[in-house]
Amino acid sequence: MGISSLLFPLFQTKCDAPAPPPLPPIGGGSSKSVETTATTTKLPPPETTSVAPPPPPPTADTTASASTSSSPPPAETDDIAKAALSVSSCPNPGPLEGATWDVRRLTALDTYDGVRVDISKQLSPYFAVVHSFVLGTTMLPDGKNASYGFTTQMNDEEGFMMARVDPERGTVDGRVHRALLGGLAMAKLQVGTSAEGANDQLLGEIDLGAQTWTANLKYGSMGGGNVVGCNYFQAVSPRLAMGGEGMYIGANGNMMSSYTAKLLFPNVNNTEAGDDIAKAAAAAGPPAEAPSYLAATYNAGQGMLSLNYKRAVTPSRVNIGASIECSPVTLESQVVIGAEFQLTRSKMNVCVDGTGRIQSVLEAKLGREPGSPALNFAAELDHGKSVMKFGYGLNIGS
Repeated sequence: MGISSLLFPLFQTKCDAPAPPPLPPIGGGSSKSVETTATTTKLPPPETTSVAPPPPPPTADTTASASTSSSPPPAETDDIAKAALSVSSCPNPGPLEGATWDVRRLTALDTYDGVRVDISKQLSPYFAVVHSFVLGTTMLPDGKNASYGFTTQMNDEEGFMMARVDPERGTVDGRVHRALLGGLAMAKLQVGTSAEGANDQLLGEIDLGAQTWTANLKYGSMGGGNVVGCNYFQAVSPRLAMGGEGMYIGANGNMMSSYTAKLLFPNVNNTEAGDDIAKAAAAAGPPAEAPSYLAATYNAGQGMLSLNYKRAVTPSRVNIGASIECSPVTLESQVVIGAEFQLTRSKMNVCVDGTGRIQSVLEAKLGREPGSPALNFAAELDHGKSVMKFGYGLNIGS
């Protein structure tokens, strides 16, 4: 052994130190390799984290059972749903008397001559009075050219009562409308008396109705004899309604009967197939005004056939109507065409019949506030009979 070999251990550096044991493999290795490599210090095995495998996809049986267990219990039947299902798709057609009211309003204008002045006063929320004056007219009987009438009217939630007194003629007319059975029926009473007593009348009526039909019963005395009548109006489909009326007049022993059919047309301004009348069938009460319809009425007693057509060119602005009456036996006919134009504060009605007679009525509001005075102008020209009538009126009151 030489001197260098004896002094070598004294001059060892860190670089000459033995190599450290190797690191264990990632993810854990075999215990045998670790024991053979580690000679001085036995290192503990590294901690391994085990990841649980994802659960298997649910099967159809488990999905069905889970949905069955998580679904809420069925709700109780709602009374409103029951009522909605029981409502018919056919709306209430309204009273038979009003089946052609829109056309009559356009083709039978209330023209007059002279001056008409109506002054109304609202004395309470339920009571009002009206003073009516007619001056310089040729339309009164007995050759009179002036008339005065006093009218009172009382309204409430159940109906109304109205009476009119004419001191010049000595007549009193009255009407009473009252709801019965919580609004299921409407009772009407009409009374008319005169100084002579020959034209006195008393007529009582009852209006009935349901979801798809209306009916009317009447009984009274008129013209010196009893009067008995009834009518019925039924909605056959959402757009078709049919009905009839019969009346017996005891004064002359006549039996009168008529039959009516009314067909509603869809709104041409709506691209959908259904119209507003069919959509509002489930709503209570009579349906909304149809944009256009055709109504046919046959009067068997007089042998007359009447056709009435109404069309809303512009809703709430321009309406037109036409009416034709003809006799299938004699082939005599009469036609009337009318139009209505509604502006912001005025309304214009014009109608022309087959003989060339022209009628027009202009109504203009003199203010924007409710109850503002209204000025009316009426004219009638019949060139075939050389008849001309002009008149104007003024309505004042709340």
